[in-house]
Amino acid sequence: MSAATPPPITISSLDLARLERLLEMPAYRDQDTALKLGDELVRANVVAPAEIPANVVTMNSTVTCVEEISGAEHQFTLVYPNAADAAAGRISVLAPIGTALLGLSIGQSIDWIAPDGRPLRVRVASISYQPEAAGDLTR
Repeated sequence: MSAATPPPITISSLDLARLERLLEMPAYRDQDTALKLGDELVRANVVAPAEIPANVVTMNSTVTCVEEISGAEHQFTLVYPNAADAAAGRISVLAPIGTALLGLSIGQSIDWIAPDGRPLRVRVASISYQPEAAGDLTR
């Protein structure tokens, strides 16, 4: 993310509880990506799952993002690390882009550094599935 003020984010209290448990696990506790996720959780607006707007990226949401410079579109599902499979489009919340997108709303952009070092600005274009909007809180 850039040095600019990051956009506001919203997460559900259920996602917060699950992510806090994840970050307490010895396998993740000291990883840089886990520390960055922890920073994001601290600044998040936390609401009950039933109060999450349908336009917010939550855990297990399927989103389409657009690289604003190239116009390239990417669709993926934001998942917990044990379910991650980049080839299948399942991106871990502990991946830098996963952490960056958690809690963003449709239309919001985030600056991000690609794995190859290129700076990117990624915008949430749409959400085709969000568990809270679907009433699926057991995910």
